[in-house]
Amino acid sequence: MSYLEEIKRQGRDANPFFVMMGIDVVSFGQGQAELTMEVRPEMMNGAGWMQGGLFTALCDEAMALALFTVLEEGEGIATVSESTSFVQGVRKGYISATGRVIRKGRRIVFTEGEAVRKSDGALLSRTTASFVIV
Repeated sequence: MSYLEEIKRQGRDANPFFVMMGIDVVSFGQGQAELTMEVRPEMMNGAGWMQGGLFTALCDEAMALALFTVLEEGEGIATVSESTSFVQGVRKGYISATGRVIRKGRRIVFTEGEAVRKSDGALLSRTTASFVIV
């Protein structure tokens, strides 16, 4: 069974990282995906903000899920590069990440992701990544 079929069937339980982080799958298809999660106390850094790597990880998962929706049968992916700009921190509530495929070539795919605060849509981070098709 493919990863997308597992996500449709099991939701978060199809991905151990989703389970650990409490990530829910909101939607995916046609080169886009949306994930959401609650900001929890154990996600905070020493200054009391959600640790920045979690923004990147959430966007990475959203971009990868978006990418899986446009892959051909038998294709896999591996990250080549990834960069995140942190716009604003968060201490509580829910955040949402959207991932989008910008361009899929024969071997390289370009994606972008954004994390926002669910309560007001405020931009928290923006991530770009390139993946190689394997």
